[in-house]
Amino acid sequence: QVQLVESGGGLVQAGGSLRLSCVASGLAFSDYAMGWFRQAPGKEREFVATIRSKGDFTHYADSVKGRFTASRDNAKNTVYLEMNSLKPEDTAVYFCAATFIISYYSESYDYWGQGTQVTVSS
Repeated sequence: QVQLVESGGGLVQAGGSLRLSCVASGLAFSDYAMGWFRQAPGKEREFVATIRSKGDFTHYADSVKGRFTASRDNAKNTVYLEMNSLKPEDTAVYFCAATFIISYYSESYDYWGQGTQVTVSS
């Protein structure tokens, strides 16, 4: 079955950096666009970034543009989210997800990971 497993979350001070990874199995990874979403306590899940199947197109939420970078290594079935200049408002559980057609909407994604916690202290 399809599995997406995130890692790399943790506690970091404001201004710091983290790199999240998401390893996929059970699907033709290079055929899927991948997305990153996050959910803070008491808030709805929100779009963070997406990257096309070949990695030749990315799109970011305005709140992270210029600070976060999505990339992928199709040979390793892995997608990454490099997060720099982190702010306390970036604190959330971060999820990776897979969709056949690139989208900014969570409803379009077919497969989801379990999430990894990112906490940014002020």
